[in-house]
Amino acid sequence: MSFIRAATLARSVATSSCRRYSTEAGAKKSSNLGLYLGGAGLVGLGTYVYMGFGKGEAVTAKKDLKSPLDPSKFIDLKLKRVEPFNHNTSKFVLELGKGEASLLPVASCVYIETPDFKDDKGQPMYRPYTPISASDLEGELIFVIKKYETGNVSRHIHSLKAGDSLRIKGPLAKWPWKMNELEEVGLIGGGSGIAPLYQILQHALADKTNKTKFKLLYANVTEQDIILREEFDAMKKKYPDTFDVVYVIDKGDANWKGPTGFIGADLIKQHIAPPSLGEKVKVFICGPPGQVASIAGKKKGRDQGELNGILKELGYTGDQVYKF
Repeated sequence: MSFIRAATLARSVATSSCRRYSTEAGAKKSSNLGLYLGGAGLVGLGTYVYMGFGKGEAVTAKKDLKSPLDPSKFIDLKLKRVEPFNHNTSKFVLELGKGEASLLPVASCVYIETPDFKDDKGQPMYRPYTPISASDLEGELIFVIKKYETGNVSRHIHSLKAGDSLRIKGPLAKWPWKMNELEEVGLIGGGSGIAPLYQILQHALADKTNKTKFKLLYANVTEQDIILREEFDAMKKKYPDTFDVVYVIDKGDANWKGPTGFIGADLIKQHIAPPSLGEKVKVFICGPPGQVASIAGKKKGRDQGELNGILKELGYTGDQVYKF
């Protein structure tokens, strides 16, 4: 199936969260640990060729590239190398052919399947992840994936070595990003749920026509858990007029100068554009279910679910919030 046909097919796929989480936040609000023990998918993006993706515009790739991905079936991609990031997170680089790139639209992810674990119907388990590599990166497809002891798919992926294969299917369409449709964008991320937000930022900030201003609030348990920090800091330095990031950790040491604890109403009011901007502001959120529920209300399966939590209390409407 050609990618353009596959892209058209992907439109019929329901919007999906980037990853399902297994652990809800506890009643106590003194620690982020409960929030970040759940699994979360990671996201990347880039320039792509994609027609008919909701309201999103088509973007032309830098060169004539094709995608080996197919949203109707799993394909095998060879693992080129594994690069440890920290104690439980690694970068997995998959090999694509010459003249091939993922060409994933913004925003979307892919499914990764594991033959080692079966669901209750006896079928191989799979979970959605999104690459951190640019959509038009030729020859490689890169993921940053965290290992969870209760996550069968992530444990399978972390058991692989160079030369092994991963089964991939996609793209799975999510929010159809459109350049300069919004004046202000607030991004709220938790743990490895940072991926979809990174995807939007990487794509939009690199576009020379971009006028949208982005503010990211990114929460983690410890400073060492902050994924893609170097990339975000580089973005802030390169695009000081359109991007800023605030890191929030559970409890910092004497050298930590940033906020600690949960992302609450005060931080959101301080850093995220107000709901009074109407259709010109959007808040995107991706993180463990406890965090998403407390800030924006629970998702209802793959549907957005009703807006609740802090954002509703602050006056935002359902149209102003998107939960990955």
